Formats: sequence, structure tokens, C-alpha cells
Amino acid sequence: MNRIRNQKIHVNQSRFLLADVGGTQTRIAIDDLRTGPNCIHIFDNAKFADLASLLSTYFSQIDLDHHPRIGAIAVASPIQGDTVQMTNRRWKFSIKTLRKHLGLNLLHVINDFTAVALAVPHIKGKGRVRIGKGGVPLPGFPIGILGPGTGLGVSVLIPDGKEWRPLASEGGHATLATVTEEEARIVKRLRERYGHVSAERVLSGPGLVALYRVITELEGLSFDKVTPEEISQRALRSSDPLALRTLETFFAMLGTVAGNLALIMEARGGVYLAGGILPKMVQSLKNSQFRERFTGKGRFRTYLRAIPTFLICEPCPALRGLHVYLKRVTRT
Repeated sequence: MNRIRNQKIHVNQSRFLLADVGGTQTRIAIDDLRTGPNCIHIFDNAKFADLASLLSTYFSQIDLDHHPRIGAIAVASPIQGDTVQMTNRRWKFSIKTLRKHLGLNLLHVINDFTAVALAVPHIKGKGRVRIGKGGVPLPGFPIGILGPGTGLGVSVLIPDGKEWRPLASEGGHATLATVTEEEARIVKRLRERYGHVSAERVLSGPGLVALYRVITELEGLSFDKVTPEEISQRALRSSDPLALRTLETFFAMLGTVAGNLALIMEARGGVYLAGGILPKMVQSLKNSQFRERFTGKGRFRTYLRAIPTFLICEPCPALRGLHVYLKRVTRT
């Protein structure tokens, strides 16, 4: 957890609370809607019983002159009504009750990848890295966004002539398609174990472990419990051939899903990758089959070659997206 000590900021009605609540970590900031998010703290969710206690801890660590009265929270969960049940963490909360607990007059809650999507048009320069050659973003066309973390987030930006409109999505739970015979064997084994095999079942941190386990078992070897980070490090060091194969398969299948998103949404404005996993292995992603699988759609290969793919490397893009969201709803 990142701590900021002895920092005092003046918070009044023009300051706002921002929080990006993922399955593993929560990022929190204060924003004045002019300079952007600041006083960013990152918390490990496993250390807290619920979101309310985590947010209260944040406030206790920062010396505030005045308490913010408006907040915006991005949550890795579908937002349907007042009750929010997180998908990859056993946290459940009432928006109304949380607002009162935090002493806020108004609390906005949106999907985490809706927030990431809102940040995309504002990410330039070193904040993004092109993955693969070819393609130019076309103005006036949708932009696709997806990214593996604790889960697999998916969203789309739709242009309306004045500004970008984010489309909330649970596309990470769509059924995972296979391309090669090995992938078919992997998904068959996963189906025997889990029933439905979604894209998130493989294309996420826990999915990386599930993928490594199946590849190990298909080789007739015993599986030793490992973390996603350990698999990634073994692959990057080339110290474990099965870990390397796992990561290569991961990137390839991610390319297939990203290409499907581009076709479904006509995302000729580009497709952006986000999430907490990929920025740690940029070169491996560039050298992988991701781009080939992205474009490998038969008669539509040329169509997809014209669509650029980028990796978002800017830290905390969802907080930036919440900044954009609040500027819209407050018209500040």
C-alpha cells in the first residue's frame, strides 16, 4: 500500500473523491477537476473487510481541511440499481448506504472499464504503446477497449459528434473461442472443470494460472500451485518452457478476442489494451502472436490490418476516466 504522509490539501465543494475498485487493488484520489487526480493511494483489497472500511482508511491517512461532498467510484462489476455485488471479490454494498457512510451529498458509481474507456481519448504520447504494425485510427468510428486484470474488462467508445459515449459491457464473460487444436484441447479440459468457459476464465490473472495448470496437465506433469506473477516471471526469464508456452497462448487468445471486438463494434478508431497485467510485459506482447491473431479473420484480414492496436501504459487510467466523467456530469 502506498502511503502519503504529512500531506495537507484544501478540499472544498470543488474537490471530489475518486476511487477505482478492482478485484485485487483499489486506487483512490482527490480531484479538483482542473489539475486531475492527486493524493493517489493504492490499497490491497484483501486487507479490508469491505469497501466502506477501505475508503474510511484513505480519509484517515490524508489531512483534509474540508471533506469532499461528491464522489465517483469505478467498480469491477455490472452496475444495476442501488446494490453492487462485485464479480471477483466478495464485496457487496449499497450505493446509498456507502454515500451516507462517507458523508457525501452525491455518489456516482460506474463500471471500471467504462471509466478506463473515458480516459482513452486523453491518453497520448508515452501513455500508450503501439502493438504491431499498421493501422491508423479513423475519426468518427468506435474505439474498443479490453484488458486482463483480476477479471477481463471490456468497453467501447461510441462517437456522437460532440463527445465520446462509453458503452458498459460484460464482454469478458462471453464464451471463449479457439483457433488451434491445442486451444481446443485446453478449453475442453477447462469446460470439464468449470462448465462454461468465458474469455475471462483464461484472459485474466487467475486465468493465467488456470491456463498454466491445464497445459501442465496435458503434458502429463504435476501442477505446483503458482501465482500469475510467478508464471509471468518464469516466462520472461525463459526458465520454464511451460510458463513460456502459457504466456504465448495467453497473448494469442487475447488477440483473437480483441479482433472479435473490433469486428463486432466496427472499432476502426482503434483497439486499446488495458489492465494491470500487460504493462509489465510490453516487449513480450509486441513479440507475441497477438497482432497476427487480431488480424487473422480470413476475408477480413485486410480490414483488421487497418485498425491499430495500442497498450495503455499510463498508471491509473480509470481515475483519469472518472475525472472526465465528473467534468461531464458537473459541467465544470
